[in-house]
Amino acid sequence: MKILKSKDPTEEDLIKRAIAGKREAQHLLYQKYAGKMLAVSKRYARTDFEAEDILQDSFVKVFLYLKSFKGDCPLEFWIKRIVINTSLKHQRSNRHLMVTEHEEEWDEASEQDGIDSQIGYEELLQLVRELPPRYQAVFNLYAIEGFSHKEIGEMLDITESTSKSQYSRARASLRQALLRLNQQYHEKVSG
Repeated sequence: MKILKSKDPTEEDLIKRAIAGKREAQHLLYQKYAGKMLAVSKRYARTDFEAEDILQDSFVKVFLYLKSFKGDCPLEFWIKRIVINTSLKHQRSNRHLMVTEHEEEWDEASEQDGIDSQIGYEELLQLVRELPPRYQAVFNLYAIEGFSHKEIGEMLDITESTSKSQYSRARASLRQALLRLNQQYHEKVSG
């Protein structure tokens, strides 16, 4: 006797069933996107534990507001925006930890650093996590997520020029940290 395998449900089916409160559909959607979204939340969090909290809060919102998803963009982008907004809200709730900046002129000068590519993803992620929270948010939103400084200003309630300044400072801070790591690596290899 031959057992027929049921066809995998489409994303549209999963969405409809998840909206109806079907736990298995919610679980399948979570399984499909949790890994990618955890990577997003890690870029904004200070620790893995904090990133997991952000992820959980984000998916609670995803399932709460899924009925408002219009399908005018891929579901993954819609979920990613929720994760980013949840991450930023989490940072705002810890506002006392944030660096406050006034408008400053942005210097977009690019330097040749001589940095080797000996650094791994986890080390780079840790360096980004060590940035002051506002610098971290601006760096991620601009360099990773692709938002404009104007959009970032609106999201974080800062001016466009402050966003540019904080991005420039984040890059400078990361550049210095990378130079230190590069120097440590070369000392270890040659010593």
